[in-house]
Amino acid sequence: MTNERLVLNFLVFADRVANGELQADLLQEIADLGFTQVEIRREYFQNIDKELPVIESEAKRLNMQLFYSVPDEVYISGEINPKLEQYLVEAKRMDVKHIKWNIGDFNGELHGNQLKTLLEQGVEISIENDQTQISGTVNAIATYMKAVKQVGIDIGYVYDLGNWRFVGEDEVVAAELLKDYVHYIHVKDVRYEDKEPQAAGLDHGEIDWRKVLQILPQDVPVAIEYPTTTNAEILEAKELLEGEK
Repeated sequence: MTNERLVLNFLVFADRVANGELQADLLQEIADLGFTQVEIRREYFQNIDKELPVIESEAKRLNMQLFYSVPDEVYISGEINPKLEQYLVEAKRMDVKHIKWNIGDFNGELHGNQLKTLLEQGVEISIENDQTQISGTVNAIATYMKAVKQVGIDIGYVYDLGNWRFVGEDEVVAAELLKDYVHYIHVKDVRYEDKEPQAAGLDHGEIDWRKVLQILPQDVPVAIEYPTTTNAEILEAKELLEGEK
């Protein structure tokens, strides 16, 4: 896998952000680790209005492409979430190219005109399989992606490798069924503690991630997305992914 496909999601720095470090201040370190694409996490902002322009400036200086992970839903009680427009404004302030949400409470009514207005903002929009039964199962993702494709709405899909274990589904089956919708991939392994799934580094869990990546598209970005405690763990994942075709 070429380095140009790799993205570093800020979840790898969860502990450091919790201890007060800012995402903007870590971009140079990420560049030094050899990454040119970074996924900013909205929940990690301490003062979003002050940090957005700094991230934009630093990313431009480092020639980085930014992705934006927003832990919110497209639908609330079947209606379009009114906050989505604001998230797109934030994305554009950082010169983000891609934003990710969860489906939420989709009841079959797309609200297509509202979705098209959001897509006109110039930021690629995707939904992800999360760790909930309402919008993290194969059926939920397939139902929604079929619905948007049928009416020509260009919303993409982020395949999260580890999240399937959290909803009790098989990641290989999911990859086979959903591969045609995938625009972006999040990778993590999963191990079990007291029969409960826990995110883990690649090759430190039970998932055959290599098999899954062979099923999924070979020309989409792939993000390392799980908590780490050292840069060595990040580089281990980076080297494992670079070793794959």
